[in-house]
Amino acid sequence: MLAFALPYTLHVLAALVWVGGMFFAWLVLRPATVAALDGPARLRLWVEVFRRFFRWVWLAVAILAISGIGMLHMRFTGFETAPKYVHVMIGGGIAMFALFMRIQALLLPELKTAVQAEDWATGAAVLGRIRRMVGINLLLGIAVVAVASSRWVL
Repeated sequence: MLAFALPYTLHVLAALVWVGGMFFAWLVLRPATVAALDGPARLRLWVEVFRRFFRWVWLAVAILAISGIGMLHMRFTGFETAPKYVHVMIGGGIAMFALFMRIQALLLPELKTAVQAEDWATGAAVLGRIRRMVGINLLLGIAVVAVASSRWVL
C-alpha cells in the first residue's frame, strides 16, 4: 500500500498546484489586478505571473504523467483494464495539457512581444484570449478532479 501512496499523493498535490493555481489566478488575482493596476502595469504583472506559474505547471505536468502512468500499471496493469473514470482523467489531462501548450507556445510569446513593444492594445487582446483559455482549462480541471475523486462517469 505504501508503494501506491507515494505516487497517489504526488499526483493529487500536482493536480492541486495546477488547478488551484488557475482558480487563484482566474477568480482572485485577475479581479484584484483589474481593480488595482492600470493596463500597462497589469500586462507587465501577468507576464511575470505566467513566467513563474508555468514553471510550476511544467513540474505538475511531469509529476502527473509519471505518477499517473505508475499508478495505472500498479493498480490496473494497464490502460485496457482501467475503469472509465481513469480514461476520462487521462483524456481530460491530455486536453488540459493541449490548452496549456497553446498558451505557453503561442499566446505567451505574443503577450511578451506586445508588452516589450509597449503595444498595450495588442497585449490586452492577447491577455483576454489567455484568460478565456485559462477559464476553459480551469473548468476542465475541476471536471477532471470531480470525476477522479468521485470515480463517477456517465
